[in-house]
Amino acid sequence: MSSEAKFNFVKLWAWLSAMFIFPLIWVGGLVTTHDAGMAVPDWPGTYGYNLFLYPISTWLYGPFDLLIEHGHRLLGSWVGLLVIFLCISAWATEARRWYRWACVGLLAAVIAQGLLGGFRVVLDERTIAMVHGCGGPLVFAYASFLAFASSSDWKHAWPSIAPKGLWRLSWVLLGATVTQLVLGAQLRHALPSTTPVGFMSMVHLHLTFAGVVTAAILGVWFLVRRNPYSTEPRLKVPANALAGLLVVQLALGIGTWMANYALPWSETAPSLARYVISAKGYWESMLVTAHQATGSLLIAFSTWLICRVGRRQISLAQNPNSFTIPQNASILGTARETQTTVGQPVSAV
Repeated sequence: MSSEAKFNFVKLWAWLSAMFIFPLIWVGGLVTTHDAGMAVPDWPGTYGYNLFLYPISTWLYGPFDLLIEHGHRLLGSWVGLLVIFLCISAWATEARRWYRWACVGLLAAVIAQGLLGGFRVVLDERTIAMVHGCGGPLVFAYASFLAFASSSDWKHAWPSIAPKGLWRLSWVLLGATVTQLVLGAQLRHALPSTTPVGFMSMVHLHLTFAGVVTAAILGVWFLVRRNPYSTEPRLKVPANALAGLLVVQLALGIGTWMANYALPWSETAPSLARYVISAKGYWESMLVTAHQATGSLLIAFSTWLICRVGRRQISLAQNPNSFTIPQNASILGTARETQTTVGQPVSAV
């Protein structure tokens, strides 16, 4: 059997790892929304039991805060197992040295997240919970990068566009989404010492960077439709996905504001004035958690955009130390020169 016909286990475990980190983030968001971080007061066990031997009926049909906290731990263990499989497969079959070590880095990041979650319980420290909440989406973006780097697009993309504004704008977008993550964590994990003025300052910063993220995504959506990027239709896929996700996130942001702070225009709309904030209500908690989880998706999709643009940047591809060089670049380049010499059109890769 040829190497091309072999099943790509690295790609399988990379995508499974990234896919299961997202529900892990969602359940972790529910833990924060319901203030259930101390529903299980011990760690690494659960009420004296081994984590994996805790009676299913007790936590599955017990209090909701116990369900989501213990479920969050089990999901984290499952993600760790998937990343271990990814590392084993990468070191067994992956030719790219940097990718093998990147998989080890992902495993270290997942372990660090687990330790942060444990320290948050043992020390009952909200600051650690804030750091833990910020780390999850960053690990998700890291795992997403490894999944994208295992894709056929990464393997076959050819440097065909000159470095212009889209590359820089993609990094601005990633930086803005990460900043939004940190600001949102400040709001969700507000410390008792936070003053009303300080809290409102963070709210205003969060709204300001929402505008920055919106402008960056609209700029990306516009640029991929103009030369020289319009010749690369695959750049439109992450751009369109980001635009669609932006609409969802803005709607969720408005809904989160309504769920947390009531309606600012209730005095002018009697029908809306009857809305009452329900602390930890089902729909309110789902809405707030969805807003937080969608922010994580924006970071991952920004990473996706960077991967697709970077693989098509001529300046990066000409750097011999860059991992964006296509495989067999010298062979493909020679073939292109030969085709150009005989007057044949250059085939797309």
